Amino acid sequence: MLSGLIAPSLARQRIHYGWVMVAITFLTMLATAASMGMPGVLLVPLQQGFGWDNGAVSGAMALRLLFYGAIGPFAAALMARYGLKATICTALLMIIGGLLLTTTMTTLWQLYLYWGVLVGMGTGMTAIVLGATVANRWFTAKRGLVLGLLTSAAATGQLAFVPVAAWLAETYGWRSSVLAPIAALCVAFVVMMLFGRDHPGDVDLAPYGETGPARAPAPQPPGGAVHTAFTTLGDAAQHRMFWVLFITFAICGFTTNGLVQTHFIPLCQDYGMTAVAGAGVMALMGMFDFVGAIGSGYLSDRFAPHKLLFWYFVLRGLSLLVLPYSSFSLVGLSAFAVFYGMDWIATVPPTVKLAASGFGREQAPLVFGWIFTGHQVGAALAAYGAGVTHDAMGTYLPAFMTGGVLCLVAAAIALRARPTRVASAAPAAAE
Repeated sequence: MLSGLIAPSLARQRIHYGWVMVAITFLTMLATAASMGMPGVLLVPLQQGFGWDNGAVSGAMALRLLFYGAIGPFAAALMARYGLKATICTALLMIIGGLLLTTTMTTLWQLYLYWGVLVGMGTGMTAIVLGATVANRWFTAKRGLVLGLLTSAAATGQLAFVPVAAWLAETYGWRSSVLAPIAALCVAFVVMMLFGRDHPGDVDLAPYGETGPARAPAPQPPGGAVHTAFTTLGDAAQHRMFWVLFITFAICGFTTNGLVQTHFIPLCQDYGMTAVAGAGVMALMGMFDFVGAIGSGYLSDRFAPHKLLFWYFVLRGLSLLVLPYSSFSLVGLSAFAVFYGMDWIATVPPTVKLAASGFGREQAPLVFGWIFTGHQVGAALAAYGAGVTHDAMGTYLPAFMTGGVLCLVAAAIALRARPTRVASAAPAAAE
């Protein structure tokens, strides 16, 4: 394979192949996340084109978010059992197929199936759980920085493609808006097929930051991926750390994927802005999210992660609470975009760090998969609830204010997430 030729050459230059895997994973997460940013562009055109109300379309978006989160722990188990490369390439084909089929739909149930189920499951298999798996398998040193880089791809991809998709939708119709993410997904598929590897041992390396010979992957427990995922949940659910992270991450999902990602552009349109202008504000969020996520990874290697979570949620809550006073002009929203963008996905590195410190290298990706499920349960509640609230009250502001209050609640809960090893974790050497 190409990786077998490249890895020794890089090693002679003191470059670990783990950084190649970071680049491949970054591209993959960027491409798959691009399709996650589409709801804000499609929400109004689908209502206008098919006569569906906000709640009906939001329901499909909520279903997508549920599958996006629910598949996480099973994706981690599939990567452990069948390999990262095979799992991710299958997921990329699912997303491409779902997006293409969406352009042919004529009825509401097709939106729920193509977008809600196929795209939801495919993106869930390539979401932040993928980044956590790569970081834990390939890195011991600089793990927080790697998590910051990869989580920035997940959020930046959701936001950076939005202006292009909005322009395509307004210029050529909503069906053309899926072309950009499909092109990116095809490139990611080819790169993963050519250069992706499952473990450092596949290229005769130890994880970055460790010395000594390559080691074989840990043996998998008996049973299939489903059995492994639920066994891990049963073990993790006995510990306070899991529930603290599950609840705070659910509030994180409520205020990001569910609320801002899905309803921010329609919110701006309610105040007279165009979809392209609203998408421009979200792209600005994406730019500063990239900086914020990498910075959070850097800080997670140096400061107590539970204290970082406290401050991230406080700042996010305040930004949502002052949003109604932004005047909803492009200038007024720019400050919100910078402030909120820096905090968009900053919660991920400290959350993954806490999961790894509590549950060990091998279990951490599966445990984080279940924590990520909580993230998407919160996201689904916000996506659907905000749509229904808008139908009933004619405004999104109560939903955004609720998100701000919940962030302050999450900040208080986060202080309970002490980074201590739980009894069921792997031995300390696994770190």
